[in-house]
Amino acid sequence: MTEAATPVPIEASSPFELRVNLGKDLPETTVKEALATGDMGFLHSFTTGSFLDGPGGRVVAWTTGCGWRCQYCHNPDTWTLRNGFPISVGKAAEELRKYTRGLAKMNGGLTISGGDPLMQDRFTAKFLAAAKAMKVHTCIETNGFFGEKLTDEEIGTIDLVMLGLKAWNDELHQRLTGRPIEKTLAFARRLSALKKPIWVRFVLVPGLTDDPEDIAHIAEFAAGLGIVERVEVLPFHQMGRYKWKQLGIPYPLDSVVEPSVEATQKAIDVFRANGLKAT
Repeated sequence: MTEAATPVPIEASSPFELRVNLGKDLPETTVKEALATGDMGFLHSFTTGSFLDGPGGRVVAWTTGCGWRCQYCHNPDTWTLRNGFPISVGKAAEELRKYTRGLAKMNGGLTISGGDPLMQDRFTAKFLAAAKAMKVHTCIETNGFFGEKLTDEEIGTIDLVMLGLKAWNDELHQRLTGRPIEKTLAFARRLSALKKPIWVRFVLVPGLTDDPEDIAHIAEFAAGLGIVERVEVLPFHQMGRYKWKQLGIPYPLDSVVEPSVEATQKAIDVFRANGLKAT
């Protein structure tokens, strides 16, 4: 399996950089083989020096491919697998190796995000194993929908899971993401049984995910898992709106404003009331 030369730098200045069609010329058979074996993956980019995607300073590998269509997604260019550039596990590990000394000094590591990295479960599993062989702290950010694709042994190579919990009410969840919530909850319960630490990420969108009762249900569930180390309440923003427009995708939240500081604090307080560390 041969990886094509990427026409753009592997490292991006920001995950908000629009990238499309970087793997469009690969034969379909090559793409299918890559997904089946994981010897090659598709990445939007690497970013370095992030302090927002896990503990310490992080290298973040942004995968392409996502089965969800979250209304507030700020990277819709990562929905499509072929928007990413093809890269072998060996090349990805080689790129990571450049930063291992710095990551150790910053108490950081590798975060694989997306898109959803479990859409490329074989590549993600192999990349995580390569990182652990370098003694690098590992984290994935996922919606958990395809968590069943990972074996318990493969989950063992993950030090931290950043899990997006979008909404509790299933009708709302399907309207928001296009998918039911149960597989996400099942993955969270499995991580709990395996004693795998979770950071919950919850995006607060005025008029959509700000119902106090719905937030309370999420908080109760998270607290009951017994392995949630932190909850991050992320105020909705419009930084990705330009991507929807450039990609020609109708954007449903065009007129939605960011939540107030007071509204964000109220949501944080709901999680804290359930004994969770929330910011």
